[in-house]
Order: sequence, then structure tokens, then C-alpha cells
Amino acid sequence: MKVLVTGATGFAGGHVLRRLMKEPALEVIAACRDAQSLPADFRGEVRCGDLRDGSYMARLLDGVDTVCHCAGWTAIHGHGPASARLYLEPSLQLLVQAKLRGTRRFINTSTVCAGGPDYSADARSLGIPRAYWPHLNSHITVENLLRSFSDERFTGVNLRFGFFVGAGTGINVLHILLPRLLSAYFPWFEHGSNTVPLIDGEDVGQVFARAVHAPLTAGYHAFNIAGPEMPTLREFVTYLHDGYRWPRPRFSLPFDLARLWARLLEVAQPWLRWREPLITRSIVHMFECGVMDNHQAFHRLGYSPRGDWRRAVDAQLRHLLRNPSLESTLVQSVAALFPP
Repeated sequence: MKVLVTGATGFAGGHVLRRLMKEPALEVIAACRDAQSLPADFRGEVRCGDLRDGSYMARLLDGVDTVCHCAGWTAIHGHGPASARLYLEPSLQLLVQAKLRGTRRFINTSTVCAGGPDYSADARSLGIPRAYWPHLNSHITVENLLRSFSDERFTGVNLRFGFFVGAGTGINVLHILLPRLLSAYFPWFEHGSNTVPLIDGEDVGQVFARAVHAPLTAGYHAFNIAGPEMPTLREFVTYLHDGYRWPRPRFSLPFDLARLWARLLEVAQPWLRWREPLITRSIVHMFECGVMDNHQAFHRLGYSPRGDWRRAVDAQLRHLLRNPSLESTLVQSVAALFPP
């Protein structure tokens, strides 16, 4: 079986690639822009190019049985045109080509935030677009096309992940949360009782490998995916406080008031000293979508997560703070909010 992994040099794609490399029955194909960034021990086929390049897309899926779509881009606020250009349009084109080329299975990376707080527990729920979060709407559009394409010859598998954490991640929950905890204006939500569904890279790799092999019927399948233990926001922030002396919020708001507070700060942002809004409705939405579990993924895929979110947090912070070449992504995140 030939399995194509897009975004093979990224956080999710890299872990998926390393996991699939362990299976000799698979012919793993890495799709990326820079082959030099692939794992040094990778010996499979490499198809270099840019998913925005039509000529590259035309030959990318030659002979491919299964696509693991891990290529991504993210934005927590605004950036609608960039989301469309860098993520949405290439993803839709990849789906169209996979359908036309006779690819049998397409496994998509999505987010638990797509269903919204009322439906996050049901991975098969239709995504609910939010005007204040263009990139979330891009994910929902891809989900909808995958659902409509899935039939007796094309199996669509949509994985709604919790929040990635670990060394090598791009912008994620820690980059969003840590700079904002430095401000007295960032609250607890519901006194920190909300769940934060975290997942490390090895579990990402595991669930993709299981989705490649699972005896799923043709058609559309969707699963929520998180780690084995989902801490509350209070447990998560307290771990950062106790281990790294990071400040904790000084007040709490229920989610209804938090959305109003976020909207107020979005409007006021041009007159404040922050380079971007300290709190946005998308951030509130993100922390409101933790009602989920792995039951369906366990029963139907055999997914059994093992990663400890604390070790993943430690690994990510060590990576950020000890890697000069990054110029500390965390420092950049802080500077984006609080200019000198």
C-alpha cells in the first residue's frame, strides 16, 4: 500500500511519517517543500513541491492508495485571505485530485473546535462557521467537502484533534496562552474548570497509523482525538505556575461574559498598547470546546493514547527556550502582544 503524508516536515506530519516508517508493508511517500528537513533515517520516496502549485498537485497522487493530510497552517484571529491561500485552497484541490485519481482513503487533520462548544463531543457533527475565526471556517469547509466526497469507493476519515503540544509544534495552545498570562486582563474561564484536550506527537502518529489500517466501511468516518488524560485549565496553568513560575489569572468569567469581554478588547485593540487583541472570541471558543473523549477512536480504530501532557509541555518549553535558531518562538509571541 502506498501512503502519502503531506506536511511531512511539520509537527503532525513528521510524527506520522516516523510512525509509518516502522511498518515494512507500507510504501511511505513524503510530500514536502524541503527534503533536507525530513528525518535523517527516512528511506522512502520523496515528492518535493508546493501544494499551491497545480503542476505539482497533478503528479503528487500518482499510485497513492491513502492520503494522510497533515499539511497545515494556523491563525487564531483574522488572516482570512492567508488561510484561504495557504491552507484552504490547496487542501480542497488535494481532495478533488484524490477523488479523481481513485485514491481509496483520505485521512484529514481537523480540530475539535469545528463542532463548537455544544457539539464538540460528537465528532460527526457538522462544523459551525464563526465569523470571528476565518481559519476555523477553512477547516469546516474541508470537512464538508470530505463528507460529500465519501462514498462506496472513497473512504473519508476526519480526525478532530485536541491541541497539539510538544517539541517542534508551530503556533499552539502554549504560544497562545503563555504570553497572555503575563497580563492581568486575561481571566480564568469558569474558574478554570473547563477541560483542555492536549495530545502529543507520538499519539498523533499512532492514530494516523491506526486510521490507515482500520477496517472501516466505505463512506465518511469522524473521530475526536486527544491524549489519555485531559487536564482542566486550572490544572494546566497550575502546572506552568508551579514548574515555571508563570503567573495565573487573577479573576474569572463565565463563558458568556468572556465572549463579551473578548469582543470589547477586540474593538478596543487599536487604542491599546497590544499589537494584537489580548483576548479574542476565537480564544474563548477554543477553551470552550474541551468536552470530548476518545471512546469512538478506541472502539473503531484501536487508538489507545499513551503520551503524558506534562512531559510534552516540558519538552516544548525546553525546545523553545534552548534553541537559539528559533529566536525563541515564545519570546516572539510575547513581543507580538507587548511591544518594547
